[in-house]
Amino acid sequence: MPEVLVVDDSKVMREMVVACLRPYPDSRFTQASSGLEAIEQLSLKPYDLLVLDLNMPDIGGIEVVEFVRGQDHLRNLPIIIVTTRGDEASRERALQAGADRFMTKPFTPDSIQGAARALLEKSSAEASRG
Repeated sequence: MPEVLVVDDSKVMREMVVACLRPYPDSRFTQASSGLEAIEQLSLKPYDLLVLDLNMPDIGGIEVVEFVRGQDHLRNLPIIIVTTRGDEASRERALQAGADRFMTKPFTPDSIQGAARALLEKSSAEASRG
């Protein structure tokens, strides 16, 4: 049962992401409204996927990605960045920091479902290989 952490300072956007991903079988969702809250949630329990905005008022998405990649127990957590920033510099910076996918808002339900499915299946296959 995939555990998904959705992080965005916009409640509407968090709810939209959850609604788009809800069809993924047996998923459970936790929402966080800031980068700091995301880091707190990541310390409480393991997650299978992190969906993260770049622009947040306290700790930005890039810093959260860098934090995740710096933690041994989180290093392989799949991360999808969902942001209004569509410029190439933001995309490159997010991917270099360690994000697995970069999507711009607005996105389609199919596009975020496809990205989540691919990352969760890849992560599951890698875990079963040991």
